[in-house]
Amino acid sequence: MCPHTIFEVRRYRLLPERREPLISLFDREFVEPQEALGMRVEGEFRDLDDPDCFVWVRSFEDMEARTEALATFYSGPIWKEHGPAANATMLNSDNVLLLKPVAGISPFPHNLVREGEARRSGASGLVVVNTCSLAPGAEEDFANRFRDHALPALQEAGARIDGLFVTERSRNGFSRLPVREGETVFVWFECHEDRDRAAASRDRLRQDPIWTKDVYPWMDRQCWRTIESARLTPTVRSLCAW
Repeated sequence: MCPHTIFEVRRYRLLPERREPLISLFDREFVEPQEALGMRVEGEFRDLDDPDCFVWVRSFEDMEARTEALATFYSGPIWKEHGPAANATMLNSDNVLLLKPVAGISPFPHNLVREGEARRSGASGLVVVNTCSLAPGAEEDFANRFRDHALPALQEAGARIDGLFVTERSRNGFSRLPVREGETVFVWFECHEDRDRAAASRDRLRQDPIWTKDVYPWMDRQCWRTIESARLTPTVRSLCAW
């Protein structure tokens, strides 16, 4: 499988009670056609704390491949036929982070390949997506310190880390789909077997003096707003799951 270097985290704000119809449409009509063009749908999620939010992640080989694949898909017959129904579920689809993996950390190493999807009974687990908003140019130093100090602490506490990402600064080659520009972020994905295991992991971190007195306070000082944490549950077709 060709390694992918560009990732989108897409957070859609939906009309009330439209999440399940969108997920059904997405899984039925949009997964395979995107992946046939070289994109990969890494994960699809419901936000536990927002019933009108759908989050998904897709990846691309590089920025040039992204531009070509998006242009082909969104001008093609699948989107022409089903895109209006998808758009009719949404209030906003522009909350999109364009990211690249932190050097030395393979993104989503536990994901199934699509061919293995039929061999499982479903997708389970709790995925926590954490977003740190940083000063411009601070992402490399932040990522290095996180990798050296925060990552071991999280893993020791029982979290499975599925990816570390920073802002991809290349120009958005497909302006029809806006992304959040002018921001500097660091994002980490952590996965837990269930909500109880996630809560136990947080309790262990709170009892870790290095985390509470050094690691987390340092992270918090680097962020210009509170670290955002979204608690997500994978849909049945999500490759990112427990």
